Amino acid sequence: MEHIAALLLVIGCSSNMTECRELSVPVSIFETAAECTAERPFALGDVQGQAEHIVAKCLPVDPALEDDYNKIAWNVRPDGTLDASLEISNLLLASSGTRPEKDYLSQQ
Repeated sequence: MEHIAALLLVIGCSSNMTECRELSVPVSIFETAAECTAERPFALGDVQGQAEHIVAKCLPVDPALEDDYNKIAWNVRPDGTLDASLEISNLLLASSGTRPEKDYLSQQ
């Protein structure tokens, strides 16, 4: 099983930064954060001209959770700063929907 350490997210925006979308790059998954950071300038060159403003960020990936991530949440601020994270949005509690009682919570 391959352990992923970083995902390269590239976003293209309109001139006023109000309309943004994810841009596809040739390689977006890296084994190390350093590899992602090193590739970022080349990825930006690959998408040059696809949008007025292009921003990119390497997102850390926890190898233990790599199969559980199912959402990339991102927002581009008016100043061009990209806020982004990988998320797990389908966490389920116990099948009954309640948490089991814990013995250590009872009073003595």
